[in-house]
Parts: sequence; structure tokens; C-alpha cells
Amino acid sequence: MKRRTKGEAPGKKRSLVAGPFEGADRFSTASLIGANLTPLVGVLFFGWDAATIIALYWAENLIVGFYSILRMALASVKPEKAAAHVWKLFLAPFFCFHFGGFCVIHGIFVLAFFYPETPAKIDDLGWPGPLFVLGLGVSVASHLVRNLPPGAIWTLASLFVSHGVSFVENYLLGGEYRTTNPGDQMSRPYARVAIMHVTLLLGALPVLLLGTPAALVAVLVLIKLCLDLYFHRRSHRSAGQAPGGEGGGRKIET
Repeated sequence: MKRRTKGEAPGKKRSLVAGPFEGADRFSTASLIGANLTPLVGVLFFGWDAATIIALYWAENLIVGFYSILRMALASVKPEKAAAHVWKLFLAPFFCFHFGGFCVIHGIFVLAFFYPETPAKIDDLGWPGPLFVLGLGVSVASHLVRNLPPGAIWTLASLFVSHGVSFVENYLLGGEYRTTNPGDQMSRPYARVAIMHVTLLLGALPVLLLGTPAALVAVLVLIKLCLDLYFHRRSHRSAGQAPGGEGGGRKIET
């Protein structure tokens, strides 16, 4: 008689394929790996340094923010709860302001450490009221993008597509939008961004001190790939294991 692994549902066949591609989200996992390997090409063949890699990963925050807004907008709420729909309309602009400020501070930190030749004052472009945060964000992004090598746009494009594949495969087709709420979707990107970039910045410091050798920069890229895979699998595994089809626990956005 075949023994069943602890926690395995009766009658459920175990996958013969272990590893990161096990599960229903194979396309999003494959696209995540592919997108995260494109910077490795730049490091090994085009001489990209640690500053370029960290700037690219900062720009990925904006991609995460974009898809978070879509997730908030499409999160399921009960039709009879009018207040929930009003809440959704409020969350999107609030998220743009709050998460935008989070990214601005992070971007200024990246500029100060990796691009010390950047002017000391970051212009807010004269945008009025709360929009000054978005103005600062545009200014920080323009400084960082200006320092990127020409081929880096393809890495940003691949990261945008990778997050889009995950959004379609898991959130829309996988039905995750039915088991979440707009408030959770607003808060989840912060954990991913904070853990990811604290780790990367700490890893980048010895790379800078040693003169950004290609081997160590490549290790930095692989660390980011491993972190992304971990967050991705943890997020969508918790969604798939939720009892009764309801979202169980908090998930970190991918």
C-alpha cells in the first residue's frame, strides 16, 4: 500500500517533477527565472556593474507598484457593499502617494551610494500639493535611467512581462482575485521591496569595496533570483493551500 506524505490530500497524486516548476504556475515561474537572468547577460558580456544592477532593481519597484494597483482594482468585493467600492477608489491614489514616497526615499539612497556625482538636490519639478512626491519620483527615476546602459531597457521590459505573466496566470486565471481584498493588496508590496533591497544593498557593499568584479556582481544577480523565487512560491503556495478556496494568510507580492 502506497504511503501518503503528511498533509497530502487523499487521492491526490504527487508531482513527479520537484523544484521551482512544480505546481500550476509554471509559466510565471519560467518567466521569472528568464527575466532575472537577463541582467546576468549584461554583467558577463557587457560589463554592467553593481550600480547598474541596483538601479534596475529599483526600477522594478515601479513595475511592482503598477501591478499592485491593478490587483487592488480587480480584487473581489461584494456588490452590495457600496463602501467597499468607495474604499477601492480611495486606495489607488493613496497607494500612488505612499508607495511613491517609499520608492523616492529608496531611490535617493541608491543615488547617494552608487551615483555620488548626482546633484545633491533632487528637484520636485514644482508639482503642486501632494503631487510633489510624484514629481520627486520622476526626478529620481530620470537620474537613475540616465545612468543606465542602452541595453538595460530590455531587462526592464522582461521584468515587466514577467510580473504581467504572474498577474494573468495566478491572479486572474488562478482566481486569486476572489480570495483577497484591496487593503491586503495595497500593503503586500512593502514587505517584498524592503526585504529584497535591504539584502541586495548589503550584498552590494562588498562588491563596491572590491571594485565591482564581474563574478561578485553575478552573485548579486543570483541572490536576487533566489529571493524572487522564494517570495513567488511562498505567495502562490499559500493561495493554493487556503482552506475552502479562501485566501489563507498574508502573501508577499510578486
